[in-house]
Amino acid sequence: MGRRHKGRAISGIVLLDKPLGITSNRALQIVKRLYNAAKAGHTGSLDPLATGLLPLCLGEATKVSGFLLDADKSYLATLKLGVKTSSADAEGEVIETRPVENYSDEQIQSVIAQFIGEIKQIPPMHSALKVDGQPLYKLAHQGMVVERKSRSVEIFDIQLLRHEGDEMEIAVDCSKGTYIRTLAEDIGEKLGCGSHLSALRRTASGPFQLKDSITMEQLEELAESGFEALDKLLMPSEDALEGWESVNLSTDAAYYICRGQAVQVPKAPTSGLVRLFSEENGFLGIGEILDDGRVKPRRLFLIENNH
Repeated sequence: MGRRHKGRAISGIVLLDKPLGITSNRALQIVKRLYNAAKAGHTGSLDPLATGLLPLCLGEATKVSGFLLDADKSYLATLKLGVKTSSADAEGEVIETRPVENYSDEQIQSVIAQFIGEIKQIPPMHSALKVDGQPLYKLAHQGMVVERKSRSVEIFDIQLLRHEGDEMEIAVDCSKGTYIRTLAEDIGEKLGCGSHLSALRRTASGPFQLKDSITMEQLEELAESGFEALDKLLMPSEDALEGWESVNLSTDAAYYICRGQAVQVPKAPTSGLVRLFSEENGFLGIGEILDDGRVKPRRLFLIENNH
């Protein structure tokens, strides 16, 4: 017999402002324990040296974590010019130093503008990307370097926020899979002095914003008041799919959808993934429009009244 899962069948999304110095998985385990949640998952790692928005999915909300993983992201990044490191961030060893010229803001803006649009990136060795089942960072810690294929990512916008001597801060809006460390290193190369990422803060992930997040300290304080205070913070799962078209199902249509059957819905969208709602139970899950126009269930949620 399988081991029974302990914990509460709580469901929703916690918007955590991840603190410096811990892994995303460690942050997840702490929040899972505070909520005594039976199930939890995060939505894309932030390195220990990075802070900022980390949406954590509890219970049924883990079913939308993959969609947040694929969502666009925004960051504030601080670059240290003139110093290259082995990991392209402040954790690595210094491997090269170069003099930093007295760049004007116009020169820097001209360089960073070249990275807007679709670009190719080679994933850094110090990353969680797996090669033959092994995370690259584990191989890097053994002193190994393996060949990595470049991949396309999209930078929607880069803004220069500050530039003082050998330090600059930029705001980046980008697609999933973008390595800001690699971007920082590449900008340094284009400038001619080299650079590494000295600080990183995620400010947005999909529809979620850092301004709506809570710190670990605040969460731990709230936990002392009991689960009711914590549960009020939970965002509904469907909020992760903001911007998706919705399909409102009649009682009969919801009945068949919940049994895995495709249904015809008047005035439904003509293609793609949709959010499914019923009059009685609210959000039911994710549906898909078939070629013949019917709506098919793709990922259904248990009906829980946690909010």
